[in-house]
Amino acid sequence: MAAGLRLGPLLRYVDGAGDGTATVWVEADRPCTARVRCADGAGGDARTFQVAGHHYALVPVTGLTPGVATPYEVLLDDRPVWPLPGSAFPPSTIRVPDTAPDAELRVAFGSCRWAAKPGGEHDPVGPDALDTLATTLAAALAADPDARRPDVLLLLGDQVYADETSPAVRRRLAARRDPRDPPGAEVGDYEEYSWLYDESWGDPEVRWLLSTVPSCMIFDDHDVIDDWNTSASWLAGMRATPWWRERILSGLMSYWVYQHLGNLSPAELAADPLYAEVRAVPDGTEALRRFAAEADADPARTRWSHRRDFGRTRVVTIDTRAARVLDEDGRAMLDPDEARWVREQVLDAPGSYDHLLVATSLPWLLPPLIHDAEAWSAALCRGGRGRRWARFGEDLRRRSDLEHWAAFPASFDWLSELLREAAERTDGVLDVVPDGASRAPATVAVLSGDVHHAYAAEPIPAPAGGTRLVQLTCSPLHNAIPAVVRLGFRFAWSRAGRRLGRALARHGRVTGPAFGWRRTGGPWFGNQLMTLTLRGRSARARLDQARAGRGPGRATGRAHMVEIWNVELASNGQASLT
Repeated sequence: MAAGLRLGPLLRYVDGAGDGTATVWVEADRPCTARVRCADGAGGDARTFQVAGHHYALVPVTGLTPGVATPYEVLLDDRPVWPLPGSAFPPSTIRVPDTAPDAELRVAFGSCRWAAKPGGEHDPVGPDALDTLATTLAAALAADPDARRPDVLLLLGDQVYADETSPAVRRRLAARRDPRDPPGAEVGDYEEYSWLYDESWGDPEVRWLLSTVPSCMIFDDHDVIDDWNTSASWLAGMRATPWWRERILSGLMSYWVYQHLGNLSPAELAADPLYAEVRAVPDGTEALRRFAAEADADPARTRWSHRRDFGRTRVVTIDTRAARVLDEDGRAMLDPDEARWVREQVLDAPGSYDHLLVATSLPWLLPPLIHDAEAWSAALCRGGRGRRWARFGEDLRRRSDLEHWAAFPASFDWLSELLREAAERTDGVLDVVPDGASRAPATVAVLSGDVHHAYAAEPIPAPAGGTRLVQLTCSPLHNAIPAVVRLGFRFAWSRAGRRLGRALARHGRVTGPAFGWRRTGGPWFGNQLMTLTLRGRSARARLDQARAGRGPGRATGRAHMVEIWNVELASNGQASLT
């Protein structure tokens, strides 16, 4: 029987430097050779590898022309399987960004996406931003094949919800095992994780979108479980349950296959011993399971963070879940080796980039009340007010999700200093190279999600030298937030909220941060996507929300994207203040 395409293709890594390269991820229903064939003669092939009865390939594609959108097809054992027969979507294309200094680069990002549900306007959480982007982009490309699209899509966590499954997945779980046994309606092993990706990436619109827009991904807590690695006591409690080990191993294994591999360049893949081992054996399940067990036992042995350079834009994506140090006396968002690696990537080759994008699923700058509450909770948990308050602080931390950068005060200070160093003088000596070109980037932007709303915030004082340093938060892509929580976020930005936060900090004997910050946009609530448009040393940010279509000229229930914020961050290298 001929091999069939089970899931994908996903266009992942792209690079326009030298011989234009890309990687395309696919899942087949049986062992085969996957081939990507482009209209201009570029292409590549790879043999599938097997994990837990599933068959995957990451196909390296070479010979691409930067700045040109090249249609491609996928073949399994030389039989065309993509595009799907009768597809209403435009051809899937590979477009590697142009690396010329004045070339435009569009970076879209968001997080927190429940799989799309049927029902259009009756969807309880509203239109899916990725689904709506796909239909909007498909219509634009059908009218004009040269229409601009995002050059890369950064998916910053909660790509799947292992602990909040849909009715369809729950029915499959009930048919496989007794739902009364833990973990109940949550996924429990690798096979069940595969169902989440089938549901999320098998949606026709999103499937086409991910086949034609490159993507970078990093996990957050719901990819494994809510509050993943909140604290040492949380982790000890989870490890004491009979189902947790299978859950964490399966979560890490599936993340490595479905998300992590596509973040890596062909050169990084070629040097990865685990990737080589999994591909060299008939069944890579045990090798991958052993790796996941080691990563769980000693997180410092594994790096999930990654870096990508798009011309003169650098993207450093930070793992803020698995790399944590949870001991209360040495609590840190990143272990020492991870922190050292992030610093090296941020400060490497000063003057080689105009825009630095630090992608971290958890925001650096939060509403002031929430920041102070997290620092207060962390101080209580360390025992600063006694054992009774420590127990209260731990309970509050878990119930209120107080686990962002602010909940790791030393790490918050470390990241703040690193960002300011990058913004002001990347080599720590001079901010101008001998030929007069600026070493400092035009913008340093922290891109985040997680908190189910969008906003922009900036430190006070701003960095010296004119670099724009900004926190940009965009979430969710498709999820909900209760009205009372919306009110809470608005209050957290208010003057009264700031005063309450300072009172909490004083109670915890917490020294406030060395700087302040102000909100320069938002908060906005809804299913949304933010896009940065970068050209030379100029930068612009735009936020679009998915809305159900109503009114003249639109069919009721047809979702569309609505622009609700559009601001210039930098113009010709000068910060453009709002």
